[in-house]
Amino acid sequence: MPEIPNLAEALRRYWGYHQFRPKQENVIRSLLAAHDTCVVMPTGGGKSLCYQLPAVISGKTAVVVSPLIALMQDQAAQLAQMGIPAAAINSFQSSAERRLVMEKAARGEYRLLYLSPERLAAENTFDWLAKVPVGFFAVDEAHCISEWGHEFRPEYRQLSRLRTSFPNLPIAAFTASATRQVRHDILKQLQMRDPHLYIASFHRKNLSYVVHECEARTQMELLSRALRHYAGESVIVYSPTIRRVEETVEYLEESGIAAIPYHAKMESSMRRQNQERWMSDEVRVLVGTIAFGLGINKPAVRAVIHLSLPKSIEQYYQEAGRAGRDGRPADCVLLWQKRDHVLLEYFIGKISDDAERERSFERKRVISRFADSHGCRHRQICLHFGETPQWKSCGNCDNCGAKPEWLRKEIVPVALPEVAARKTSFPPTSPASFYTPMLHSEKPRVRDAAPAEADPALAEYLREWRRSMARENKVPAYIILHDTTLEELCRRRPVNLAELMQVPGIGERKADVYGAEILQVLRNYGAGARATAKVAREPAPAEQTLRLLNEGRSFEEIARIRARQISTIVCTVASLIETGQVKLDPKWISPDAQPLIEAACLKQGVERLKDIKEAVPPYVSFEDIRLVVAQMRAENRVRAKTA
Repeated sequence: MPEIPNLAEALRRYWGYHQFRPKQENVIRSLLAAHDTCVVMPTGGGKSLCYQLPAVISGKTAVVVSPLIALMQDQAAQLAQMGIPAAAINSFQSSAERRLVMEKAARGEYRLLYLSPERLAAENTFDWLAKVPVGFFAVDEAHCISEWGHEFRPEYRQLSRLRTSFPNLPIAAFTASATRQVRHDILKQLQMRDPHLYIASFHRKNLSYVVHECEARTQMELLSRALRHYAGESVIVYSPTIRRVEETVEYLEESGIAAIPYHAKMESSMRRQNQERWMSDEVRVLVGTIAFGLGINKPAVRAVIHLSLPKSIEQYYQEAGRAGRDGRPADCVLLWQKRDHVLLEYFIGKISDDAERERSFERKRVISRFADSHGCRHRQICLHFGETPQWKSCGNCDNCGAKPEWLRKEIVPVALPEVAARKTSFPPTSPASFYTPMLHSEKPRVRDAAPAEADPALAEYLREWRRSMARENKVPAYIILHDTTLEELCRRRPVNLAELMQVPGIGERKADVYGAEILQVLRNYGAGARATAKVAREPAPAEQTLRLLNEGRSFEEIARIRARQISTIVCTVASLIETGQVKLDPKWISPDAQPLIEAACLKQGVERLKDIKEAVPPYVSFEDIRLVVAQMRAENRVRAKTA
């Protein structure tokens, strides 16, 4: 058997790290020894390195099956920055681009080649793969292959052809969230032979789990408190629907908290731009649906906040696990409402397959028990994944006494009738008039502070340089340098190339490409240079919409300019109407709808939009009703003042 090269040297040379994380080296040695391998590691455990490094050392091509095009592109770009030839084949490429990649792959020019399961199943794919010098196959997000998994994808089932078509090549499966049943299904579906199985502990000690039931009228206040508590830190907020994403961003912006949205109905270029702004710390808070996060490589996320019950423990563990990947303390907060059960049941009811629908109901029952439970959260998660801890209490969840200060303080929402009546969660122009004032006295806990970041001004100066490099290279900022690498540069302040090479995350290629510039940036800072002043804050959402309305823009144009859904713009305009800043324009309403709505309001009142909707013909939309009701409420308020 040939001698395996020095793994530590390859790790330092390409990745710039001086030691492996737990289990990484063992997994790499299993793959280099041509064993089938199944790896279950929590988010942030370093799974991608486990198949990237052996691909580099073997001199052959590792074919990586990955479910997301954006993730494949980012990983290929990141490897290229490190001097490792890699490519992806996807539907966004032209036929000429795909053909070029296939030709280079056949010549063995790539160490890693990324394919989606759909592309792998396409006609003739296996024929040309037979011409590629493949070393092994790596299946990422492998839980998708199991019907018992929380993200089952039928196209993953076709991966069983890998064994029949390439019987002599090893297969490796990687996942962050697989129960014992799912793990067994992965082994069975991929037809693994005597696989080496590596299962890391599901207990992430640095994460604090906090689960809190709240009401619709207090949830946004709690979110605001939390985000002020994490001011200056990176946060992900998960919202259950596209509409809720946009309403939450609008509310936060009106409250003076910068936030950006991410969801599937945004143009891909805007999603990419928002993701990059968050990754490069231009905006610290990102509000997204579950479409956001898979493959996101940002270690310094201090909190992940869910605004509704996830559909499963696995989903929650995977999404919450995007916090604290740098090993520092981070919070995973679940702010749920009773109505979340209705939303989950609605989505489950749309599943046509009887067996899958029943599995989804069982997942809902499990996550519901988790939310209501008074037992240790960490222990419940470990038990769910088949790990039995020897301890009963973690000391780091709400049920074990670790509830944060911002959640312990009482919330007394202002019970104004018009707020209770409004079914939209979009806030009025002045949120403070409807909600308890923010607790400005709250300060982040000492344990949340970055460990000895010597100079925040230097950190920002380095981030500014990183952003300019990212724009120049047309890649996400983290591909240039990770946050943790920037922090190490702040602490160590290397003065020459030899010292720079000792900074974790700077390998030989990074040092060759960026070393001189990094050292010059550090010298410039020492000579007094600083990051340029930040651009003035954009106007609040209501102000932006009002300005565009005054320019004569249509709702459709405003939605396009502001990268929002039309329903969100309608909510904003309704708020402007209700507060007297805008008059209702009849052309905003469907023909003949306004008198019907007004007549229904005289009978039903203007408090419950649902009652009004039931009293008008089906063609009258909620948007029509919302606008007309806003005008009637404004008129009622004026009459009440003059009476």
